[in-house]
Amino acid sequence: MIGIISAMQEEIQALLHQLQNVSTTIKGMRTYYTGTLYNQKVILVFSRWGKVASAATTTQLINDFDVNEIIFTGVAGGIIETLNIGDVVIGKNLFQHDLNASPFYEKLEIPILKKKYLETSNSDKLLTATNQFLQNYNSYITKADAQLFDITAPKVIFGDIASGDQFISSIKKIKKLNKLIPTATCVEMEGAAVAQVCYEYNIPFSIIRIISDKANDNANIDFSKFSDTIASNYALGILKNYFA
Repeated sequence: MIGIISAMQEEIQALLHQLQNVSTTIKGMRTYYTGTLYNQKVILVFSRWGKVASAATTTQLINDFDVNEIIFTGVAGGIIETLNIGDVVIGKNLFQHDLNASPFYEKLEIPILKKKYLETSNSDKLLTATNQFLQNYNSYITKADAQLFDITAPKVIFGDIASGDQFISSIKKIKKLNKLIPTATCVEMEGAAVAQVCYEYNIPFSIIRIISDKANDNANIDFSKFSDTIASNYALGILKNYFA
């Protein structure tokens, strides 16, 4: 069974609409939706925002449900010039940009694990699924919704992701991140925490991030609407191909 996590329910709402044979379990203020999605047994849950919330949800998912893979999906802010709203980042390496246990460890290094980043799994298959989705993009996203968020020719890249417990919304902070993690393509608040839990439990992990903004002083997008109309349908289309 594949576990699918998002930070907000809007980000997986389209998946919930398509989920069949649904049963629910409530644990730790989270609702876990078990069912079938495109002939694949899955369990969906939204973790809430931040590293603690997502780590707690992932741990519960692994310990209480029979998952053999976890996929995180949701929005992120782009921190490189080549990324635009509506583009997709399939995660390569996940960093915790706010982790600093110096002088005992180097900046970014995870205590005990002695790793500065954690790698994802199944990235080639997920990249293929995303490219297939983008070829049929208009089947999932209406022209009006695309125009609303100025999405014209969305693309996918395979890149590093920075996670931290803060909302990045200034050019000054972006420049600091660019210097700290030069390979990072986007920033969010959960992915690296989920990656660490999956690593410690030896569960394959992958991540889909849809760019909702540029993480700068103009990051004033309607995240709820973007998540519901764009990100949620991206996830649906990508995972349909991934499960095929």
